[in-house]
Formats: sequence, structure tokens, C-alpha cells
Amino acid sequence: MAIDVGDAVPDFTLSDDGGEPVSIRDLRGRPALLFFYPKAMTPGCTVEACDFRDRHESLIAAGYQVLGVSPDPPHRNLRFREKEHLSFPLLSDEDHRLASTLGAWGMKHQYGKEYEGIIRSTFLVGPDGRLERAWRNVQAQGHVRRVAEDLGL
Repeated sequence: MAIDVGDAVPDFTLSDDGGEPVSIRDLRGRPALLFFYPKAMTPGCTVEACDFRDRHESLIAAGYQVLGVSPDPPHRNLRFREKEHLSFPLLSDEDHRLASTLGAWGMKHQYGKEYEGIIRSTFLVGPDGRLERAWRNVQAQGHVRRVAEDLGL
């Protein structure tokens, strides 16, 4: 069962696109936007990541950290980050533990088939490590604009 707004995000440590560990403790003190995307270098994920890239300066100016999260291994995330000139780290949640905890992993349907996978979602983790907002099961196109509007940017 996914945690709810107001709950503490459990401790986690994931590898970033350079293979370095990033934990919830590293994010404390500033609000962090974690956006979950299904697969690096696919059309929808590229649209969403590039939208976050294009708004990154305004998000940073408002005090937010931005991190992308996917089940991709670090080397694939690194290629994605370099190819699209992404200005924020991409984290690898290969065992889906963090995605499951936040409700970004579950059953999906595509072309008449059912399978488990990343449910495109974004989460705002407060400076104290508590979940402040959740945008679950979103569309890539226009999502970042909505997040920015919801944050008053």
C-alpha cells in the first residue's frame, strides 16, 4: 500500500546516473520533486524530462530540488541525461521499492495486455522528509506545467 500525503517517506538509497548513492537524508532541508518515468529515451519520458529541464531554473529558484526516477540502470540514465542535456540527477530504482512505496508501481494496460510497471507520477517531498503532494498516474504532455502551477510558479 502506498504512503499518503503527510506520511514520512521511508529511508531509501538509490544510485544516481553516475553510480553514486543518493538517500532521503541527502534531500533533507529543501523540498524535492521526484518524478517517476517508465523508461529512459522513450518518447513520453523524453517529453516529460525535457519539460522538467526547461523549467529547472525556475524550480531551483523557488527552492525545489528535481530528481528523475526510473527502473533503468545507472548507465542508461546517464546516456539519457547526456543526450537530452538534463540538468538534474536521474536515480535508478531497479527493484521498484521506492516506486512501490509511493504508489508509482502497479498494474498497467497497453495494447490489450496487462503488466506491472512504473505509473508516471511526481511526488513533492518536504524538507522534513514527509510527502507533501502526489500527482499520480499523469500524462507526460503538460504535466510539468500543471506541477508548476500547483506550486504557484
